[in-house]
Amino acid sequence: MAVIGERWPDQAEWAGKIYSSGWRESEGGTRQVIEPATGDVLAEIGIASPADVARAGARAAGAAGDWAAAAPSDRIEVLLRASGVLRERGDTFRDWIVRESAGVPVKGDYEIIAALAQLTHAVGLASLPRGEVLAPQAPGGTSVAWRVPLGVVGVINPWNAPLLFAMRALAPALALGNTVLLKPDPLTPVSGGVLIARLFEDAGLPEGVLHVLPGGAETGQAVAADPHVAMVAFTGSTGAGRAVARVAGEGLKRVSLELGGKNSLVVLEDADVAAAALAGAVSTFGYQGQACVAAGRHLVHTDLVEAYTDALVGHARALRVGDPREDGVSIGPVISERQATRIEQIVDESVAAGARVLTGGRRDGLFYPPTVLDHVDRAMPVFTEEIFGPVAPVIPFHSEAEAAEIANDTAYGLTAAVHSGSVPRATAVAERLRTGMVHINDVSAKDAANAPFGGMGSSGNASRIGGTASLEQFTQWRWMTAPGPA
Repeated sequence: MAVIGERWPDQAEWAGKIYSSGWRESEGGTRQVIEPATGDVLAEIGIASPADVARAGARAAGAAGDWAAAAPSDRIEVLLRASGVLRERGDTFRDWIVRESAGVPVKGDYEIIAALAQLTHAVGLASLPRGEVLAPQAPGGTSVAWRVPLGVVGVINPWNAPLLFAMRALAPALALGNTVLLKPDPLTPVSGGVLIARLFEDAGLPEGVLHVLPGGAETGQAVAADPHVAMVAFTGSTGAGRAVARVAGEGLKRVSLELGGKNSLVVLEDADVAAAALAGAVSTFGYQGQACVAAGRHLVHTDLVEAYTDALVGHARALRVGDPREDGVSIGPVISERQATRIEQIVDESVAAGARVLTGGRRDGLFYPPTVLDHVDRAMPVFTEEIFGPVAPVIPFHSEAEAAEIANDTAYGLTAAVHSGSVPRATAVAERLRTGMVHINDVSAKDAANAPFGGMGSSGNASRIGGTASLEQFTQWRWMTAPGPA
C-alpha cells in the first residue's frame, strides 16, 4: 500500500473506519482507495451503511442544540483554528488531492486556497445580522423575525474537487450553527472526508457536530432520507441530483442542487484571438475537463474560427499527459475506466456522424489527451452531452443572435464566458444567455467564496451557495410577536 506524505493523520487511526463522534468501525464494510495514475492502493476506508447513517443522524441531532446555542465567537474560533490547521497541513492535503483525484499539484494548491477562502468567508457569516424588527400589529407590541439554524445538514460531495466542494457547504453550515453529515465520494474519501474530519478535530469542533460517512449511492440516499436531516446540499451529476431530490422531497427537506453543465465559451469577431484561445484551453482542458464549469462548446464567429481553432490546437498539443506527480505534466488521467469509456464513446459516435478530430481523440488507458473537434453539428453527442473530459468541440456562428441561440440550445444553464474587444458588447450577449453565471473575457470555470454559485435549468434548482446566499440556504426564518402593556 502506498504511503502519502507525513503521518498526519495516522492511517492506523482511521483505516477502514468512518467518523461519527470519533473513529468507528462501519457496518457497510470497507473499500480500497485507488490512485488513477498508477493503480496503487493508497488506503482503505470504511463505507457507511444506512444503519451507520441513522446512528450518525441521531448523534448530530443530539449535538445540534448546543452548537446552535454557542456564541458566534465560539464558532468563529473553531473556523479560524481550522484555517490554521489547513495551512499547516497543506502539503498533506495537496498530496492526497493529487493522488486520489489525479489532478496536477496546482489543482491541489487551488483547492486549498479556495477552501481557505470558504473558511474565511464563513467567519463573516457567523457574525452577520440575522434578523429585523417589524412594525408591531398593535400599539406597544413587538414583532421580530430572525434566522435560526436548520439543524442537521447533509452534504453529499463529488470526487472532482473533494476538498473545495465539501468546504463550500460545510464551512457556512457550521458557521451558522448547523451540525453536518458529510458524505464524500468513495473515489476521493480521504481528501474529501477523512482529512476534513481530522482538520476539525484538531480545530476543537465539539464531538457530534461533524460526521464523515463515505459511500456510494446507497449511503447518499440514506443521508437524504434520514429523518434528522433538515436540508441536503448536493453537488454532482444531474441524474444523481434528481434521485437525491426525490428522496429528500418525501421528507419535505430543503435541497440545494449544484449539477452539471454544457457550458459555452463565445468568441465574437472583435475578440483577442490569442487571449480567447488560452481561456478556452484552460476552460476545457484544465483538470482533464472534469468540472461542471468546464467549457463544453467553443462558439466562434466565422471570421475568427480558423485562427481560434489553430491556436486552440496549439495549446492542446503543448500539454503533456502523464502521471500528475511528474514535473511538466499538465494533464493527468481521468478518474476511472467508466469515465474514460464514456468520453471515448461520445467522441467516437460524433466522429462517426461527421465530426473531425484535429488533435487527440485516442485514449491510452485512463489517459485521454486534449482533443479538439470541428465539423460539429447539433445532433452529435459532443454538442448535446456533458462530456466531463478534455474535449473541445468548435462550432462557428455568424451573428450574436445565432451565438446566443446555439449557447441556449441545452437543458443545462450553469455558466458561460463571452470574449469581445468591447465589454459592453460582450455584456449584452452575456445577458441573453440562460445561465446562472457568466464571465466576460475570462474562463468559464470560476469560483469565489463571496459569490452566489449555481445554475439554471438542469444545472440546479435555483439554489445558490456562496456569499449571502449561504445565509439563505443554511438558516430558516422564525417570527415572534408579543403584545404591548395591558
